[in-house]
Amino acid sequence: MREKKCGCRPCTKSPSSYSRCERDNLGGVNRMQEKKFEDRFDDKFDGKELMCVNVNKVYDWIVKENNFDAIPVAAGVGVSFPSIPATLTNPIVTCSVVPSTGVSPALPPIQILNREDRQFCIDGKNICLQQLTIRKNFTVQLTITATEGTFVSPTLLPISRTEVVTLCAPDDTAVEVVYTELNCVISSTGAIAVVGTGATATVTFTNLVVSVNTCQSIQSTFPVTLELFAEFCHPREDFITACPPPSHPPQCPQLFPDHGHGHGHCRDHGCH
Repeated sequence: MREKKCGCRPCTKSPSSYSRCERDNLGGVNRMQEKKFEDRFDDKFDGKELMCVNVNKVYDWIVKENNFDAIPVAAGVGVSFPSIPATLTNPIVTCSVVPSTGVSPALPPIQILNREDRQFCIDGKNICLQQLTIRKNFTVQLTITATEGTFVSPTLLPISRTEVVTLCAPDDTAVEVVYTELNCVISSTGAIAVVGTGATATVTFTNLVVSVNTCQSIQSTFPVTLELFAEFCHPREDFITACPPPSHPPQCPQLFPDHGHGHGHCRDHGCH
């Protein structure tokens, strides 16, 4: 059987663009057979065109939860908190966490440390999957709220977590991790101390522990070119906004104009 390829057909509906390869696949080059194909094409795919599009084929996809604790800074090492007061009353430490951007610190959001083939028996069939060792890199930012005010550290503290997942992810496939949920809480701070003053002030912790909660979507993908019939997308019409008509405050017709009737008798008309 001849393999169909995108290069065999131009990506257009125009009848004149059908290639010799395509006419041969239909069983001949005579105009009658080609005309029958054009009629079937127009009836079945009215308004659609033959296109070749580049997409990412998903080889495998899992969603999993992963919670872990991390120590973003060693005991006694100062974290920059410019202009924080020397004394803090009832300090509360909170955090925010995001995937590493690869800028500062210069760590990519994920790193594939190892990719190893493993044989599995699934539904009675042997299948080769890949066991991946993935290191996920994050940055944590600390905030201290006390009676004296709220103070945010400009320093992004790097933390990492390594885990092993099993996917259909052969060599040359890309592995993508998207976090549908990513947050952190401070499990422990130990003793908090302010060192220095002004722009060089730092805060030290004797036992800072950050608990990170993640829900992650992990996919293995590879770019491919697909042939399909589809319609081109077009922009929608813009919203039409009209100026509202002039408005005026509500009137009191029972009171004014008078029209010479006077107001000797009171009637309750209420407010409208």
